[in-house]
Amino acid sequence: MPQPRSAQHPAQHPALHLAVALEGAGWHPAAWREPDARPKELLTAAYWADLVAEAERGLLDFVTIEDSLGLQSAEHGRPDARTDQVRGRLDAVLTAARIAPLTRHIGLVPTAVVTHTEPFHLSKAIATLDYVSGGRAGVRVQVSTRADEAELFGRRSLPPFRAEEFAGPEVQALVAEAFAEAADYVEVVRRLWDSWEDDAEIRDAGTGRFIDRDKVHYIDFEGPRFAVKGPSITPRPPQGQPIVAALAHRSIPYRLVAGSADVGFTTPRDLGDARAIVAEIRDGQSAVGREAEAVHVFADLVVFLDDTEQAAAARRARLDERAGTGYASDAPVFTGTPAELAELLREWQAAGLTGFRLRPAALPHDLEQITRRLVPELQLRGLFRTGYRSATLRGLLGLPRPANRYAAPAAERTS
Repeated sequence: MPQPRSAQHPAQHPALHLAVALEGAGWHPAAWREPDARPKELLTAAYWADLVAEAERGLLDFVTIEDSLGLQSAEHGRPDARTDQVRGRLDAVLTAARIAPLTRHIGLVPTAVVTHTEPFHLSKAIATLDYVSGGRAGVRVQVSTRADEAELFGRRSLPPFRAEEFAGPEVQALVAEAFAEAADYVEVVRRLWDSWEDDAEIRDAGTGRFIDRDKVHYIDFEGPRFAVKGPSITPRPPQGQPIVAALAHRSIPYRLVAGSADVGFTTPRDLGDARAIVAEIRDGQSAVGREAEAVHVFADLVVFLDDTEQAAAARRARLDERAGTGYASDAPVFTGTPAELAELLREWQAAGLTGFRLRPAALPHDLEQITRRLVPELQLRGLFRTGYRSATLRGLLGLPRPANRYAAPAAERTS
């Protein structure tokens, strides 16, 4: 069981949670051309297993694995014709399931696009990942508003739009509908995870009873977007409810985090912006009656880390030259030393952020800078664990195992 925060962290600051977002050869589009990159291995299990093993050596809470329905693109919301950047990827959920048995402590949070796909399929896939990992699964739900991705399924059509049109009322209405659908999707997934009570499996060979059918429930979800009867075909996951995470940049996705997620990834510009984002998410929790529930708010940062700030800047400039353009991101970009980053994380923690998800610009270089240099700096400041103290991802994040919504209360069972 996790120890109380005061026992784990004698320093005056509460502990930070730390995750890394794994994407291809790294988040910089020219990272695959670095000398220590492994571009020929991007579609192998060994490559991803090595990255996650390194993250686990650094005692990180979890890794996320990027995914999408369409090819990666340098253009916002549409495909491009570039041939000098990584294109193509493995399925994130299947990759996580493949490498889960090779790890012991770290959480595994693959990305899954919830637009165009079905919640029943994802619920059993993540429940399976939770079993395979022994209770360390999560999922980052992602919406898609790309017209070319809608065409892959043919069930609906979406209008193409450019980045400069994003703030327009028509596109914002499209985004609002996509996130409302995502909220319903998560609700269906969570109900399916609860559709088996924890003790529904009897497995009594002597009596011939394998399950108690009264403890397997129809969820009977009916809404404007989904009608799912249930139950799941997979018994309730070891964590009860695996972690649900979402990336949020603006008010519409903030509401998804506040109403449906356990962890929200945000992209604040500075300390003041971080405070405002945290306040908006907390207000959103209160608005839907979740103010008593713990919802982690992480900040995302892309990181270029080296022994000196000059070396980090020079490496970033070299990568930019190879890419033919300066690197830009939806998240803040940090270029400097691990010690400088540790101080920045400490400062931003004051905004109410409970953790950070770092995006290594180049793999494995920046991941190793995180695990071998940044983590010791945080430990010196009393801001990060010195060992794993929980067997589950919920435990690592300090989240309780939730009760099953369909199970009768204990008092009712004994009356």
